[in-house]
Amino acid sequence: QVQLVESGGGLVQAGGSLRLSCAASGRTFSTYAMSWFRQAPGKEREFVAAISWNGGSTYYVGSVKGRFTISRDNAKNTVHLQMNSLKPEDTAVYYCAARPMYRGSYAYSGDGYDYWGQGTQVTVSS
Repeated sequence: QVQLVESGGGLVQAGGSLRLSCAASGRTFSTYAMSWFRQAPGKEREFVAAISWNGGSTYYVGSVKGRFTISRDNAKNTVHLQMNSLKPEDTAVYYCAARPMYRGSYAYSGDGYDYWGQGTQVTVSS
C-alpha cells in the first residue's frame, strides 16, 4: 500500500514558479514510476510528466517541455515537479500517481496507475 500526498500548490502570477511535492508512504516507492497529471475545470485529466523508477528517464507533455522539470528522491520517498514560466493555462488541480515499474513508466491515459494523491490546486493569474 502506498499513500501519496501532494503539496506546494498555490496562486502565482503568470511567469512565476511553483514547486510541487508528492510524499509517498511505504517501503516500495522505488519500485514505482511516478507521474504528474492535472485537471482543469471542465476539462479531462491530462498527463503532464513522468519519471522512471530510478530517475533515469523523464517524459513530458509537449506544452510543458522546457518549463517543467520532474525529479525524485527515492531515499526520501518524494517526487517533485518544478514549474517555471507558468501560464494561465497551467491552472488546474495537479495529482501525482504511482505506476508499478513492470507496466512501463507512464501512460497518457492514466491507466495502470495503482495509487493517486488527493491533488493540489495551482492557479496562475494573468
